[in-house]
Amino acid sequence: MIGRVCIVGAGAIGGLIGTRLAAAGQAEVCALARGATLESLRRDGWQLQAADGERLQVPTRASDRPAELGPQDLVVIAVKGPALASLAPTLGPLLGPNTLVLPAMNGVPWWFCQRITGFVETGLRSVDPDGRIAAAIGYERVLGAVVHASASTPQPGVVQHHMGRGLIVGEPDGRPSERADAVVSLLARAGFDATRSDDVRSAIWYKLWGNLTMNPVSAITGATVDRILADPLVRDFCSAAMQEAALIGRQIGCPIDEAPEARHAVTAKLGAFRTSMLQDAQAGRPLELDAIVGATHEIGQRLGVATPAIGALLGMARLFGRVHGLYPEPSPA
Repeated sequence: MIGRVCIVGAGAIGGLIGTRLAAAGQAEVCALARGATLESLRRDGWQLQAADGERLQVPTRASDRPAELGPQDLVVIAVKGPALASLAPTLGPLLGPNTLVLPAMNGVPWWFCQRITGFVETGLRSVDPDGRIAAAIGYERVLGAVVHASASTPQPGVVQHHMGRGLIVGEPDGRPSERADAVVSLLARAGFDATRSDDVRSAIWYKLWGNLTMNPVSAITGATVDRILADPLVRDFCSAAMQEAALIGRQIGCPIDEAPEARHAVTAKLGAFRTSMLQDAQAGRPLELDAIVGATHEIGQRLGVATPAIGALLGMARLFGRVHGLYPEPSPA
């Protein structure tokens, strides 16, 4: 039974999940947060402006100290990728003997390649360069997750839900399990379209395949997805990068049986959509390049798959981020 849940990172997605879970009353839900978000949670609790106009406000217990919150049954990690390496080693007080960890994050998670030959010893340097995340959060605790929802934070502690309630959950190794079923049931009772997947790695890779180009291209150009897709040269560049990612997917057991143009047609239906990375760039927040583009490039390079388009995309996005103070400068040699 999942009786205690901690949301680590009460931003847009973390706040959406936390508010819905708390409002459902199926578990005691707390938050690990900081700064203005922490102040808002302590003062006003969870606050959600739903896509259908519904407004939810639920009291919560919030802290910036894991020890004050104590061991949990489920820890949902919803921080931005760049923050996790320094945060993960501090989460020990939240982790009891049977605590589950559900990373509800963009891109490729740190555990993604831990069972792939050639990655077992070193993991993914792009998302966990020093192995600190893997050391702090054991593979045996992890459930994979894919979030299909769009939300934003118009002000700290307040979540605006725009669209989607999809949450896919599954064991990293693909086996059915009672614990995955329990998390899916908890999320479903909170109003999410939650499903269990016996191949959550493929679900993660498929979402990455769709986000790989739109996110960084939008950040670099400032364009919404409709304008990106309307330019034939940019559209063809995005297709080339997606074809490279599909080749990588086949080698890691995550095949994609869809053409880039078919995915573009789905994305085009979003209209003048601002990607999460564009929102971060415009707000002056760090860019999640490593988990989305950097990890894809690293996996391709280590498997010997040629990735000229992905490499060019990573280089341009990384340079844009460094020029604007949104991505770290390279370490001195």
